Amino acid sequence: MTHSDSDVDPARLVHVDGIAMSALVAEAPAPRAVVVALHGGATTAAYFDCPNRPDLSLVRLGPALGFTVVALDRPGYGASAPWAAELASPERRIDLAYAAVDALLDSRPRGAGVFLMAHSLGCELGIRMAGDKRGADLLGLELAGTGRRHHEKSVEILAATKEPGASRQMRIALRDVLWGARHLYPPGIYGGAALASATPAYEAEARKFSQDLGAFAERVRIPVQYTLGEHESVWSPGPEALADIAALFTASPRVAVNEQADSPHNLSVGLTARAYHLKVLSFAEQCAVARENAEWAPSRGA
Repeated sequence: MTHSDSDVDPARLVHVDGIAMSALVAEAPAPRAVVVALHGGATTAAYFDCPNRPDLSLVRLGPALGFTVVALDRPGYGASAPWAAELASPERRIDLAYAAVDALLDSRPRGAGVFLMAHSLGCELGIRMAGDKRGADLLGLELAGTGRRHHEKSVEILAATKEPGASRQMRIALRDVLWGARHLYPPGIYGGAALASATPAYEAEARKFSQDLGAFAERVRIPVQYTLGEHESVWSPGPEALADIAALFTASPRVAVNEQADSPHNLSVGLTARAYHLKVLSFAEQCAVARENAEWAPSRGA
């Protein structure tokens, strides 16, 4: 099956307060739950539907296992790009994302509820949504490709490429940092040309979110899983880094960590994407069971 041989509708579009919001939506007839996926920087929801590799696609795997998947183009991306200048406020983006998900799902079944999944810069929005009062109704949260401290090999490159007029050589070095080892990806994916998008100006501030991660993490009151690829190249990888982030979610009833073997920073388009997505869906299933068995109670209004 090729990328186009699918019932996934890439043109799913809703309007929220006059702003167009787009997503990839793949529905299960009677979903166990709904997975809302938030992509990282400089890409779109296509990150969760790996081009020409449907076997690596979260959008296609989810419904096959009974989960509806909504891969949302984050505010300022996709159809909402023309409104990016109006979306500098984090609160505005949170409201817009919640409203877009509600509009996309409308009266469609949600099973046990909505599970949130975020990657890289998308974790800024994901953690803010989970820490919002409305986040108490979410089943759980998966975070990947983020952290508090950058990989020692990436620090200088990330700093240099923030300066105006960065050389072509430095841009190539940045690409290599963001993507890591080429052999961890299928042909045609490395570098992200097939997934690329312009980056909204507000993300210059969103990149500083890691400095305040603890203050926002402590507001999250739902189960959390934190994943880093074994070959993470942007953030410090390894057991200490996993434990460091896990310790920030002091109000969460359960915090799990996952080092994904043979995986790069861009987990959902690497050769191990299916293995990673299976772990995410497994965690979502556990969260659904917990909700149904009332093993933890949402702290509404907290």
